[in-house]
Amino acid sequence: MSNEESFVPEQPRRTLQDLVVPPRVQQQIEAAMARLRSHETLYRDWGLETVDPSGSVVALNLYGPPGTGKTLCAEGIAGSLERAFLRICYADLESKYVGDTAKNLVKAFRIAKSSSAVLFFDEADAVLSRRIAHVSQSSDHAVNLTRSVLLMELDRFDGVVIFATNLVQSYDPAFLRRMFAHVRFELPDSTCRESLWRRLLPDRLPRAVDVDIQWLTAQTDGLSGADMLGLLIRSACHAVQRSAEQRCLSRQDVELEIAAVRQAQGEVLELAS
Repeated sequence: MSNEESFVPEQPRRTLQDLVVPPRVQQQIEAAMARLRSHETLYRDWGLETVDPSGSVVALNLYGPPGTGKTLCAEGIAGSLERAFLRICYADLESKYVGDTAKNLVKAFRIAKSSSAVLFFDEADAVLSRRIAHVSQSSDHAVNLTRSVLLMELDRFDGVVIFATNLVQSYDPAFLRRMFAHVRFELPDSTCRESLWRRLLPDRLPRAVDVDIQWLTAQTDGLSGADMLGLLIRSACHAVQRSAEQRCLSRQDVELEIAAVRQAQGEVLELAS
């Protein structure tokens, strides 16, 4: 399959109603949606096009720890706008031939424009990182070419582009200036975790009486939404192996998986230090 064949817009499965984030993040997303939905009023009726002639493109930067809802938010924006969703990872763009990565980038923008899709770059630091000041080999030139092409495509794109990263500090400042908004995602606080658990627990999932929302909320402090979903599924896998009245989610199942998540987090931090 060629790179271009992998650029296939999809119908989003989520809307922003599925996103659980703190109020500060919600307000920033709502402001971005107002910008998208009220473009004619803002730019033509209210005259903002006179001070921002490049306002036809809306670029959003979603950053923060992994598993906190950045990808879900991007898909939710597409779903709420009733647009297709085109997700791009760097592996979709990368080529061993010098210059082809930049060409694939142009194709991605072209397909997004023709399909009116929300264009989403996952792990965007791979394409938005700083340009190389001292070019010493052809690969350095290819990196700089890709960055320059992306800047040009952004400036002439008429649509919505969303970038997501865990490493925003790697961004080239030229890209930072082109973003309409930078939205920082955080690990869920107690209120968010409670809301997440209410959404994550299926009514049909059998569980012990003491495995309630309040207990789960208290036990998962410091975990991301993705962590919570993962440990729920793995905990259910323990429960389903038992029989009769024991075949239900227990505190022991959940505690076992929470401990595994925390151990993995500790080991990653130790390796990074």
